[in-house]
Amino acid sequence: MSRKCAITGKRPLTGYNVSHAHNKTKKRQLPNLQKKRIFDPEAGKWVRIKVSTSALRSIDKMGLHAFLRKHGLTLQDVT
Repeated sequence: MSRKCAITGKRPLTGYNVSHAHNKTKKRQLPNLQKKRIFDPEAGKWVRIKVSTSALRSIDKMGLHAFLRKHGLTLQDVT
């Protein structure tokens, strides 16, 4: 599975570490992804998804279905 948030689509960023002598080396900034079990009250079951921590905070605040609706997704698109 790729390092990508199932809901927001956050992916790794690329850039350079730049030293004082201006030597550049490639680096990757990975998103903070967590595998979480989230309870779906409408279906009455648990769903396991790989989600970023920022999306997880928003899910706690808004609820799973409201957050998916905001991003134009359904539960079947995520799992």
